[in-house]
Amino acid sequence: MVLSGTLGVFVVESGQSSFNVVFFRCLFGALALAAYCALRGFFTDHRFTRRTFALAALGGVCIVFNWVLLFSAYTTTSISVATVVYHTQPFYVVLLGLLLFKERLDRHQAGWILLAFAGVLLVADLTAGGGADGGAYLLGVGQALLAALLYAFATVIAKHLTGVRPELTALIQASVGIPLLLPFAALGETAGLGAGWAWLAGLGVIHTCLMYILLYASYQKLPTARIAVLSFVYPAVAILVDFTVYGHHITLLQALGVPLIAAAGLGVNLGWPLLPAARRRTSPDDVPPAALTRTATTLKETR
Repeated sequence: MVLSGTLGVFVVESGQSSFNVVFFRCLFGALALAAYCALRGFFTDHRFTRRTFALAALGGVCIVFNWVLLFSAYTTTSISVATVVYHTQPFYVVLLGLLLFKERLDRHQAGWILLAFAGVLLVADLTAGGGADGGAYLLGVGQALLAALLYAFATVIAKHLTGVRPELTALIQASVGIPLLLPFAALGETAGLGAGWAWLAGLGVIHTCLMYILLYASYQKLPTARIAVLSFVYPAVAILVDFTVYGHHITLLQALGVPLIAAAGLGVNLGWPLLPAARRRTSPDDVPPAALTRTATTLKETR
């Protein structure tokens, strides 16, 4: 999660367009993941079927364009705003479950989702859209929201990839991005890039290969509740890094929205009730006759 929070600096410092950044992230990430999987011998027993391979590739399409949109949002808003808005992913997962799989949405989940989007409105600070760059700013907020939706699709798809090593799934997803983004990448812009290559390589080796290996290893060792709590280290680090490196800070109004999104995210992930259940007095009419009979018998025996 700490590594995720530094992602924006690598993107901005590379000096490349979002399509170029994602293309080289996929390229360097796929090479690093392929080397790791080969060293661990994962290719000998991959357990992929045609169906699971197709699902992994489809998830890769969602992941790749999720990166493109998020990285674009970094430059049109800020790393802080884009990251916090992007952290609405859990709510999209709940909504997709409702729409695609007819899962139930209880009143507590609905309340947390409404609270989260109230937080998004505060963090997005729609009043910032009134300036000269207002249109671009609002576009960036929309890009971050759409990136979160695509990530939610990838999460739903990943639930059906059972029995497959997650490192191989990540390798397929990164590999899908190479031919997918090649038509959009302006490779000529990398001429004389210099130190920018180190930032791009870091995105592939550190933020794709190393980070995903750490994440997948931790998922096997930690309970869901702890993972949900630790996931909010990501936006916290992103806000701190954005302020430290670029001097960007969120306003007081935006700061009010951050804990709303964090609390709502934890509430959805951990199944917290939004409000305590209302207690009501029990009348004799509410008690089943059998229970009344047992109570009367007990009182008679006591006497």
